[in-house]
Amino acid sequence: MSKHLFRQFFEHESSTYTYLLADLTTKEALVIDPVVDTVERDAKVIQQLGLKLRYAVNTHVHADHITGSGKLKALFSECESVLSNVSGGKADVYVGDGEFIKIGESGATPIILECRSTPGHTNGCMSYVWHDYGAVFTGDALLVRGCGRTDFQQGSSDVLYTSIQKQIFTLPDHYNVYPAHDYTGQTCSTILEEKTFNPRLTKSRDEFIEIMANLKLPYPKKIDKALPANLLCGLQGDV
Repeated sequence: MSKHLFRQFFEHESSTYTYLLADLTTKEALVIDPVVDTVERDAKVIQQLGLKLRYAVNTHVHADHITGSGKLKALFSECESVLSNVSGGKADVYVGDGEFIKIGESGATPIILECRSTPGHTNGCMSYVWHDYGAVFTGDALLVRGCGRTDFQQGSSDVLYTSIQKQIFTLPDHYNVYPAHDYTGQTCSTILEEKTFNPRLTKSRDEFIEIMANLKLPYPKKIDKALPANLLCGLQGDV
């Protein structure tokens, strides 16, 4: 019988993945990258399974959707929001590179996430590594056969290239990659797959920078509303 629970949820408008992790011994749980529009769905599952939500974790301050952290905190009194200590956003808990997030009991069946700073998409991007499960939650830094854009929000193609090569691609090849988004219907990848097949990250640094400079992506539809709200844990105005 499994000692942990792992669920991947999808929000279709922004193509965002939300992840639910729980220690089934203590029933303590955390969510990664919740979306305000699907908080009721996520909360229902958490309540049905009798879980105690400890943390609402964001990989970065998002620009394409409003985080559900604030609403989850209102629904679950013990829940605390988590962000990178250089994100510029409001949170209950700030984490830095090399620190750990833990739920469950030490010596029993805890879930421990290693925080790895992966700036470049934004300066506050954080990837979370679940070594016991062989998984990394990469946010918008590394996507399946792609990566996050670098043309706004303190973005830097040069910095992102370094982050992925040094902080993500140094993980074991068999580790699963779980991104914050996918626009083609793929749910996950592996470190080896991305090192081998990612059309951007298999290039040299200079080639990567040139590719990123010529993407010509449209401005995110919700950025003017999402960014200010997400700096305040997703709670601003009428959201």
